[in-house]
Amino acid sequence: MRSALSAIVLALLVAQGASADDNTKAAVGSGIGGALGNVLGQQVGGSTGAAIGAGVGGAAGGAISSKSGNKTEAAIGGGLGAAGGSIIGGKLGGSTGSAIGAGLGGAAGGALGNDLGDDDDGHGHGKKHKKHKHD
Repeated sequence: MRSALSAIVLALLVAQGASADDNTKAAVGSGIGGALGNVLGQQVGGSTGAAIGAGVGGAAGGAISSKSGNKTEAAIGGGLGAAGGSIIGGKLGGSTGSAIGAGLGGAAGGALGNDLGDDDDGHGHGKKHKKHKHD
């Protein structure tokens, strides 16, 4: 069962639409990773395991699905969003709410992290100052 689930997760993460923009890819990857990590973690370690699994799954999904310059930001955002969503969702709706919260939190965090990674990529948006040569 777990190997089949792992194969499905990997297929979903890798086969994201080529027409989707980078933030959408990071959101989908982090959301799927967070939700599935939550479910697997819940089976192993209850609500604490669910939060840890969601964080790890959201981080992995964000890192796998984002472009190379934004992997760290998407992983941090996806992991934190999924773990936080798992905890809040668990308080509101039990194990089902925890899984839904992990998916939504991971998606939001992954997209936000990926977007913030685009903002500080060093491809200047301001004017460059030129040095003046003096004879």
